[in-house]
Amino acid sequence: MRLIKLEQPNCNPCKMVSNYLEQADIQFETVDVTQDPEVASRFGVMGVPVIILLNDQGEEVNRSVGFKSNELDELLKELR
Repeated sequence: MRLIKLEQPNCNPCKMVSNYLEQADIQFETVDVTQDPEVASRFGVMGVPVIILLNDQGEEVNRSVGFKSNELDELLKELR
């Protein structure tokens, strides 16, 4: 499983999510949707931040939108 975070530069909730994941010692990939809009389109992202948990085949298992620590905690349980 892997975790990706879709974000935009200077997005405060995006920074909050990054800090939250880093404090939890979680490895994640970051995609800047302004630089890579194809990824945002592929996942149907309408706003950021979006955190997506992917299985080994690259299929979406779960997602969290915005900075909601309770949703992130549930998503991280699936990652571990």
